[in-house]
Amino acid sequence: MNRYPRDLTGYGANPPSANWPNGAKIAVQIVLNYEEGGENNILHGDAASEAFLSEITGAQPWPGQRHWNMESIYEYGARAGFWRVHRLLSDMPITVYGVATALARAPEQVAAMKASNWEIASHGLKWIEHKDMSEDEERAQIADAIRLHVEATGDVPRGWYTGRCSNNTVRLVAETGQFDYVADSYADDLPYWEQYEERDQLIVPYTMDCNDMRFGIQAGFTNGDQFESYLKDSFDTLYEEGCAGAPKMLSIGLHCRLIGRPGRIAALRRVIEHFKSHEGVWFATRLQIAQHWTQENPPVTQQRPSAMDLETFVSEFGGIFEHSPWIAEGAHAQELGPTHDTAQGVHQMLARIFRAAPEDKRLGVLTAHPDLAGKLAAAKRLTAESTAEQASVGLDELTDEERENFTKLNNDYTTKFGFPFIIAVRDNTKASIMAAFERRISNDRATEFGEACRQVERIAELRLQEKFSA
Repeated sequence: MNRYPRDLTGYGANPPSANWPNGAKIAVQIVLNYEEGGENNILHGDAASEAFLSEITGAQPWPGQRHWNMESIYEYGARAGFWRVHRLLSDMPITVYGVATALARAPEQVAAMKASNWEIASHGLKWIEHKDMSEDEERAQIADAIRLHVEATGDVPRGWYTGRCSNNTVRLVAETGQFDYVADSYADDLPYWEQYEERDQLIVPYTMDCNDMRFGIQAGFTNGDQFESYLKDSFDTLYEEGCAGAPKMLSIGLHCRLIGRPGRIAALRRVIEHFKSHEGVWFATRLQIAQHWTQENPPVTQQRPSAMDLETFVSEFGGIFEHSPWIAEGAHAQELGPTHDTAQGVHQMLARIFRAAPEDKRLGVLTAHPDLAGKLAAAKRLTAESTAEQASVGLDELTDEERENFTKLNNDYTTKFGFPFIIAVRDNTKASIMAAFERRISNDRATEFGEACRQVERIAELRLQEKFSA
């Protein structure tokens, strides 16, 4: 089967209710990345020095050499930056993304994290790229990261974030079956579920925009005011959405060596004060958010159209376009994926097959539709869908005069165009259907053929909406 794995739909226009505790309008989640001592370094067995997220613009790896300046920048994060951040946030619920080898080299900092009841999630074994690792190598690193994390902190990590991940990372982490959440995603403002084999894994998305990493890249923040302004605007927008009834989550990413500098920490202090000046703000760890979401919005098991075999797909959707299973067969062969596992997603694929078909095939779909209030309806030989649709506006309870009018219009229309009059009944009333009948019969055939095709597509859309909401 031709399948596209990415989900470009997500929650769409109607996200689930977050129901944050105490009716909070927004959940604010602050992450402190602890990476110092876990970065690329030949002392750590790596091939070259670190080149990522530092004060050195355009830094490059030094193969086979230590980079003294880079090392000392990272050391600043552990020696000074961490403590400055800890003094500011020690009484708040913070999540630490802790690189296991860095935590093992930070006994004082780990003790401070635990004393503040901060959540310490796993940030992998080392702060290095995983994109070129084999599955076996990355799987082994995940296991080593968990083992060393427990040794360094005394606790099993409940959350995971690699950051410099591969396309296999989330699946491999989910396969362990031990994490309440994985954060290797930037795809949403709310948590969401992914399924790997038989396991439902909660994803609690992270952020790269509300992140002090932008102090370490060329297209980023150059001073604290920019960081402050961006975080405040992000908070205000999400808070407004929460007040309107759609609460979200604001993730903020910090790094000891970046935000811990004196010229930046002041901006963070002002941001926190801004957040605290509002009512209905829930400051939480990622684990608290994951546990809340699991309780409020547990995974829902349902058959996904993109995962159906051909027989099942045609059985489910072969009647959406009246008596035309070939449309469902054609749709199943297309590039379906998670983004098509909705009423609108299936409709788009079915409609594409219908629209691309030659005129004689589309005409066959039109002629498969029954007359409105015609002989088939009287004989109760309509499909279940057509029967319900016609009954919804009372076409099954016509007076003799109304039935006579419909019969005459049906005959005149079919004689002129060669196909029955088609209209999305659920969008109309008996009176508006009669008015459309009388108006459209004056069209030329090309115009009316196009209109009939549009009505067929609309009928299919309404049928799918009803099917998916059942």
